Amino acid sequence: MGILLYLIPVSLALGGLGLAAFLWSLKHRQYDDPEGDANRILSKQWDDRPKP
Repeated sequence: MGILLYLIPVSLALGGLGLAAFLWSLKHRQYDDPEGDANRILSKQWDDRPKP
């Protein structure tokens, strides 16, 4: 039962760290893709390298 005194704060800290990383990625626009993969896959142009 004493191990819960360690596991609960550690799990809360890891959850907070994951939330902070997710919010950081939203703030730095990591999920923005103006062209989108859905539009790119329908294109007739084949390019195996990402555009700069």
